[in-house]
Amino acid sequence: MTQALIHPSAIIDKDAELASDVSVGPWSYIGPGVQIDAGTTVESHVVIKGPTTIGEDNRIYQFSSVGEDTPDLKYKGEDTRLIIGDRNIIREGVTLHRGTIQDKAETRVGNDNLLMAYVHVGHDSVIGNHCILVNNTALAGHVHIDDWAILGGFTLVHQYCSIGAHAFTGMGTAIGKDVPAYVLAYGAPAEARSINAEGLKRRGFDKAEISSIMQAYKAIYRRGLTLEEAIAEIESQASTCDKIEVLLASLKRSSRGIVR
Repeated sequence: MTQALIHPSAIIDKDAELASDVSVGPWSYIGPGVQIDAGTTVESHVVIKGPTTIGEDNRIYQFSSVGEDTPDLKYKGEDTRLIIGDRNIIREGVTLHRGTIQDKAETRVGNDNLLMAYVHVGHDSVIGNHCILVNNTALAGHVHIDDWAILGGFTLVHQYCSIGAHAFTGMGTAIGKDVPAYVLAYGAPAEARSINAEGLKRRGFDKAEISSIMQAYKAIYRRGLTLEEAIAEIESQASTCDKIEVLLASLKRSSRGIVR
């Protein structure tokens, strides 16, 4: 690593591996078992513990805690991991915990995500790509967030819940069941309100695709069908719109039931 990019007050363990252009600000600590790839910036007062792998071109802001042990009482010091991809922005005071052996022993964050101030990502959670977690969102253990999901400020997500691709939650939403792909949900407890039509427009979905998704939403939420009946009906129209397969996958994997 280039010493000019490492502030003299930063503490870098001899067993940490940093690419030559990684920047580390004052009073930050990087422990053993941490690997940080090219172009990543670690601001001041950040703590990173291993085993943790951080990809390229990330920016981690001050007072974040990255790769700490989980407070889960089942955790007994086993060798678990945190894996962070590329081009993520991790704002002030974010906490990301490593996994547990009760799951896959790793917590994972994909690429191009924005984790705003004071977000918490609990043990064994998986965040996909292009997600936004707004200030003070908290994920309990084993939560899965699919690509392009946006979680509004102070969203709380219960253990083992899944949030589908392109879903959106409003401020202060409390999620105790799965949120299917494309669904806009808010409330405490969360209720499905519509589809995330504006988000889909911004991401290039055309009118026909959005219409097909809305028809599928109505089958799930507006016609009094059981989930199994709704899935069967949606499958019959899936061949006309490939985006429906994403919704079907999120419905079929649900283990906690879906928000209603």
